[in-house]
Amino acid sequence: MFSDNLIHLRKLRQMTQEDVAFELDVARQTVAKWEAGESVPDLDKCRMLADLFGVSLDDLANYEPGDHLGLSLPPKGKHLFGLVTVGDKGQIVIPAKARKVFDISPGDQLVVLGDESQGLALMKSDHFLAMSEMIMKMKQGKE
Repeated sequence: MFSDNLIHLRKLRQMTQEDVAFELDVARQTVAKWEAGESVPDLDKCRMLADLFGVSLDDLANYEPGDHLGLSLPPKGKHLFGLVTVGDKGQIVIPAKARKVFDISPGDQLVVLGDESQGLALMKSDHFLAMSEMIMKMKQGKE
C-alpha cells in the first residue's frame, strides 16, 4: 500500500525520485527503497511526504484504490464515500463513514445545495445557518 501510493503520487506530480529525495533531504536510494518496499520512512518523513503530496498521512499509508472505485488518493480533507442509490421517494442513505467523519446523527437536519454545473452538496443546517449569519454580518459591515 504505502510503496504503491508513494509511486503513484510521485508520478502524478511528475516528480523524480531525486525530486522527492531533495524535498525530504534524503538520498535518492532511500526513496527507491521506500518505493520497492524494502524499508519505510520514519513517522516524521511520512508526515513530510503527506504534506509534499497534499494527502493525509492515513491515506498515504493505507489508501487502497480498490476500496474507492479504483480512484487515486484524494487531496487532504476530500473524501469519496462510495455510491448510494436513490429510493422511490428520492431518499438516500448516507454511508456510515461519511456520517462519522461529519458527525451526522439520526434526527440531524441537512441542507441540500445544488449547482447545475457542480452537482449537489449536503451541509448540516447549523453550519449553514452559522455561515449565513457570518455572510450577513460581513455584508452589513460593508454598507
